[in-house]
Amino acid sequence: MRPAVYVETTIPSFLKARDAKDVVLAGKQEVTRRWWAQRRHEYELFISQLVHDEAARGDGRAAGERLDALAGIAFLAIDEEVLGLSDAIVRAGIIPEKAHTDAGHIALAARHGMDFLLTWNCRHIANAEILDRVQNVVAAYGYKLPVICTPDELFGINDDEP
Repeated sequence: MRPAVYVETTIPSFLKARDAKDVVLAGKQEVTRRWWAQRRHEYELFISQLVHDEAARGDGRAAGERLDALAGIAFLAIDEEVLGLSDAIVRAGIIPEKAHTDAGHIALAARHGMDFLLTWNCRHIANAEILDRVQNVVAAYGYKLPVICTPDELFGINDDEP
């Protein structure tokens, strides 16, 4: 059985964005594109309505490309457990109310037993300063926090450098 990966919205955004002039952003785009081309088939991918809705925003052409990239990926259900867990993360002061959707991504991945949550959101999701606190809230709800990582962290040890 392939490991389960929740694909957060920043992944299709970096995958389909116009080439960045900033070297750091360009590097993230390149790593994302390589991971998508070389490694995604080794995982069972999942998204949610949150990802779909975020990917659909903005420029129509760009939104269409993001949604095309996500086509065929299974959706995780947003249920009362997900809503309660995401609210608890926000109430704990870990993620601000204005970023409630980011708490939703974490809650979805934990609630549905994902092995990984793949993201470039290092402010509210892949942030080492908050992970212990997020883990405590997730555990209080009886779930295990998935490994939260960026695409460069999901290249195998035998892969060429991205």
